[in-house]
Order: sequence, then C-alpha cells, then structure tokens
Amino acid sequence: MAIDALLAPLLRVEIFQGLSPLQITEIARRAERIVFKPGSKITVAGKDADAAYLIVGGVADCLSMDDDGLPEAVEEASLIGEMAMLIEHSYGATVLARGNVRCLKILRSEMHEQMLDDPVLADKLSANITARLTRVAQELRAIDRDVAQTNYGHSDNMAQILAH
Repeated sequence: MAIDALLAPLLRVEIFQGLSPLQITEIARRAERIVFKPGSKITVAGKDADAAYLIVGGVADCLSMDDDGLPEAVEEASLIGEMAMLIEHSYGATVLARGNVRCLKILRSEMHEQMLDDPVLADKLSANITARLTRVAQELRAIDRDVAQTNYGHSDNMAQILAH
C-alpha cells in the first residue's frame, strides 16, 4: 500500500486534525498494514485493546445495532477503538469485515514512542480530544435545557389541568 493512499484517510480523522504532514506520515509509517477477510473480527467487544484500526479501504459492520436492528456500517476513514491507541482500554463493540477491509493498525506502543519523540504531537492530540469533549459538554447542556423547558411546559399544563 503506497504511503499516499494511507495519508488521505488519516487526514480525515478528527483526532489527527491540525497535525503536520510529517506527523501524519510518521503515524502511517509506524502503523501495521492489515487486510481482514470477509467475516473476520477486527475488534471484539470487551477484549483488551492495544491499538486503534483505521479503515483505509472496504466496509465493516459494527454489531452494536442501529435503530432498525441492523449492524451499523463502518466506512473508510473510520477509526475504530480510537482511545486504545492512547490509553489502556477495552473495545466497546465487535466489528466484522463485510468484505476485504484494509486497515492501519495504530499501536499504542508506537503512538507513545512517537509522542515521546515529538511532544508537540501529544499536545495537539490532547487539544483535539479536549475540544471534542468541550463540544460534547455543550451539546449535553443544550439537551438539558431542552428537557428542562419541555418538563417546565408540561408542569404548567398539569397545573392548569389540576386547577380546573
């Protein structure tokens, strides 16, 4: 697999946004290249994880079911088990290759080594994670406000009903 074919999916992953071309290239260089055959398990829910998998070609199925009771498609440029490349972690879902799936296996040990060699990389990854968590917190606050307003409206209606 040519390095250029590996860089495009890496550049689309949110946690890698803002990294230098050299940093992205080094992540690709250190990653293992793996091809999963149809039906092969890419990750298993609950299993100790030592790496994240970036799909660079093909489609996989996440067995945590969507609203229709069907497996969710995991498409190219999806990063599976993201936190496993940074911290000790267990996979949260079982992911199976739908057809032939080409992946980069980004090992935690390699990421730690790269961050030791390049502390700016660690800072950028940390900043990207912090920004994402901040967005999630803002979204949760907005949901809380909406729920509170909905409940407030219902309690007003209930008070009017009880008054009559």
